[in-house]
Amino acid sequence: MYSFMGGGLFCAGVGNILLIVSTATDYWMQYRHSNNYMHQGLWRYCTPSKCFTHTDSIAYWDATRACMILSLLACFIGIIIGIMAFIHYSSFDRFDKTFAAGVLFFISCFFVFLAMAVYTGVTVNYYGKRYGNWRFSWSYIIGWVAVVLTFFSGIFYMCAYRMHECPRSSNTQRT
Repeated sequence: MYSFMGGGLFCAGVGNILLIVSTATDYWMQYRHSNNYMHQGLWRYCTPSKCFTHTDSIAYWDATRACMILSLLACFIGIIIGIMAFIHYSSFDRFDKTFAAGVLFFISCFFVFLAMAVYTGVTVNYYGKRYGNWRFSWSYIIGWVAVVLTFFSGIFYMCAYRMHECPRSSNTQRT
């Protein structure tokens, strides 16, 4: 049980760091404009000499930002509850902290998956039809890695919950 929780905490910790980096950085997409490479993130777009804040309130950026922030919050709260389950913190005995942490990691996975799907769909539909020289960049890629890590942290915590709820009897008698 503890190995599953440890693996879940490791995946969630790394996933949360990747979510922070992916959300905060400006390398979701790179494109060529006027013979210069430019890049943009969720908050800013950058030319070779300077970065500018997005001034337009475009719905898919807002939706992606909101989902990424909700994913960060769910993952962070899941890590706190996961640590409490790992050290057998005695408050909140009415609910199983292992199960709650697993559910929060799955919620985090859902939100980051939704954010990545919205950004991918709109970007491919818009830029794919209008521009030929663009690509997704490393901030976008680590967002997808965070999807996988938060999913596996949820799996690990659900396995730990299952082992805790249904322990196998070590003294099974055969007849």
